[in-house]
Amino acid sequence: MQGKTNFAGEGRVLAVCISEKKGVQKSQVPEIRLIEDWGIEGDAHAGNWHRQVSLLAFEKIEAFRARGANVEFGAFGENLVVEGFDLRTVPVGTRFKVGEALLELTQIGKECHSHCEIYKVMGDCIMPREGVFAKVLKGGTVRPGDRVERLSLDPDRPFTAAVVVLSDKGFRGEREDKSGPLICEILTEQGYEVVEMLLLPDERPALETALIQLADRRQVNVIFTTGGTGFSERDVTPEATLAVCDRMAPGIAEAMRYYSLQITPRAMLSRQTSGIRKKTLIVNLPGSPKACKEDLDFILPSLGHGLGILRGTDGECGTDVPREQGYDPETKR
Repeated sequence: MQGKTNFAGEGRVLAVCISEKKGVQKSQVPEIRLIEDWGIEGDAHAGNWHRQVSLLAFEKIEAFRARGANVEFGAFGENLVVEGFDLRTVPVGTRFKVGEALLELTQIGKECHSHCEIYKVMGDCIMPREGVFAKVLKGGTVRPGDRVERLSLDPDRPFTAAVVVLSDKGFRGEREDKSGPLICEILTEQGYEVVEMLLLPDERPALETALIQLADRRQVNVIFTTGGTGFSERDVTPEATLAVCDRMAPGIAEAMRYYSLQITPRAMLSRQTSGIRKKTLIVNLPGSPKACKEDLDFILPSLGHGLGILRGTDGECGTDVPREQGYDPETKR
């Protein structure tokens, strides 16, 4: 069924699909019921996580069909086939009103661990790069033909953050990690929305993959790593950070070292760095909870302005920085 693409922020649902098992094609159904903070009733991907509902643009399916693929709606594992949006270019955090329900985009694309039947036949599958994922903010029934409205992003929305803990012993369960939860607690208290916390071994490939996924697919505003910044042979966090960044932001790491040197001279041994990948800031923190808290207490009051510039909601002028983000109009600092 061919329809006219609407570029004015509105589209419509062409099909709704579910499956009771993961890893299989979904089947079209007359309607679905979205449950708040859970997903689609009866669908295998529902749950308390960020990928509760998958969406795929009708236009991308049609382009794939034009290459000779005989695919029905649901064949790529998508829950909603939506007409009128190039979903791949919509930023994470965007909200869609779908019928009476409300969705928030949480991830662009996905990593394909095993090739599906479509890939085996066509040598390609569009879901890993064109599919997007959302969580349910408000439930409701959705049917084919329902209107889809893209809502404007709130410039005052909280910054999103992810925390990545690097620890061989922590990953093996030989030591309890305390730095990661503490960082999450501090960020939450400061108004950040912590969307992910990962515990990884001190291995560069795993860390690089995680940083790329969080920056490119989850589009988090800031990633804090903890651990792996010392002199040990397995301390490779700075090297992984340098490898994935497009631009460096050395002032942040330099400021943390300067502050920490006033507490202990051993701060000179820290190799932590900071940089930017696309619109995501990556900051290396030390491994100890005490040092993490000290560094965060020092940088967070000024960090919000930089993050606002990075995502395009703050101006370059220092006078645009609200007092709560570290700018004092009386001292002009």
